[in-house]
Amino acid sequence: MREIIFDTETTGLDTREDRVIELGGVELVNRFPTGRTFHRFINPQGRAIHHEAQAVHGISAADLVGKPTFSEIADEWLAFTDGAKLVAHNANFDIGFLNLEFGRLDHPVIDPGRVVDTLALARRKHPMGPNSLDALCRRYGIDNGHRTKHGALLDSELLAEVYIELIGGKQAALILDTVAVQVNGSGDVADIDITIAARPIALPPRLTEADRTAHAGLVATLGEKALWLRVGGGG
Repeated sequence: MREIIFDTETTGLDTREDRVIELGGVELVNRFPTGRTFHRFINPQGRAIHHEAQAVHGISAADLVGKPTFSEIADEWLAFTDGAKLVAHNANFDIGFLNLEFGRLDHPVIDPGRVVDTLALARRKHPMGPNSLDALCRRYGIDNGHRTKHGALLDSELLAEVYIELIGGKQAALILDTVAVQVNGSGDVADIDITIAARPIALPPRLTEADRTAHAGLVATLGEKALWLRVGGGG
């Protein structure tokens, strides 16, 4: 399974007039980073950058002089994301701006079925919040100390780590029955089966006799109709 974790920075928040000025993404395959990334600064073709937006991402008009236009990077982005799920934080914002840019090029809009919104995932998993990218990094112990400004590639890299935690953590992405290995250092890849053997010596029980006695005493106070007795928990 291939996924692209991505982010955009824009000249402002007006989806009718503002433009994408930075686009970044990282590739995951089977929920692991492959090392492939995409990052481009984009010339907004005369659209001014709002002061509020510049305060967030730190990109000035001078930074974008000589950078390619969206039309010049569109095919490269489409090739990078071809066939992959698109994962973003508050995805409606980023997808909305990309669709407007593609609309200016008479290109079809992005299929919403390809899109995963990590903000929606976070709100379901942590309904009390907060669920900003910075807050989720703190929750999951992800180092974002170098994030003084928003940046499309940096935010994509952080979001990739957050996304893996949101869907169950790194262990959930492991495939234990088959792994790919290099054969004799040749670079060829083969699948091998791994058998996880039982422990030769069973671990000792962690319950003490005092624990068992205390538990039995508690169960005795629950009465004859206690559900615990029906499921064999009374001894």
